[in-house]
Amino acid sequence: MVQRLWRYRSKAHKRIIYTFNALIAPKAIFLLYFKLNIKEMQTQDQQYIKRAIALARKGMDSGAGGPFGCVIVKDGQVIGEGHNEVLLNNDPTAHAEIVAIRRATQHLQSFQLNDCIVYTSCEPCPMCLGAIYWARPLKVVYAATKHDAAAAGFDDSFIYEEIELPVARRKLPIQQLSTEDAVEVFSEWKSKSDKKPY
Repeated sequence: MVQRLWRYRSKAHKRIIYTFNALIAPKAIFLLYFKLNIKEMQTQDQQYIKRAIALARKGMDSGAGGPFGCVIVKDGQVIGEGHNEVLLNNDPTAHAEIVAIRRATQHLQSFQLNDCIVYTSCEPCPMCLGAIYWARPLKVVYAATKHDAAAAGFDDSFIYEEIELPVARRKLPIQQLSTEDAVEVFSEWKSKSDKKPY
């Protein structure tokens, strides 16, 4: 009787061990790998963010522009980076993100940033955010917020407010001249056989 119970108990233990090995162990290993991978990704994110911040300081100290930096990474490799160059080039569009995007797309020989991560020292402004969406990266990681930027004199909240307003109520006068010629160009684009959509 004791032997039977022991055999039954042994079989039960074997089933438990088998179930653990077959079902629970792989999940435990996956979760451990996932946690380690997330930790490694966070460490990499911090490294690239620090690099973006260093670029922001470099651009600021050299007088090239405001304290903004950006690094673009693909497969663990930096493919484009830059700092604000508005003052250097007298170009109001030369924000760090735009500079970095231009360099990254030139490096890739592509107008899109597929599978790329954009690291910025500060939350992107509306212009840069629009450019980032057009470039279609995998994700964006930023450090300082737009509120931090506003406190330093770079307040872009009015742009968000303007976008929400009807055209006639915006501070910047914007006028439309209706013409069929402009629409015809779009019609030609739609029927263009060799166009490359983006």
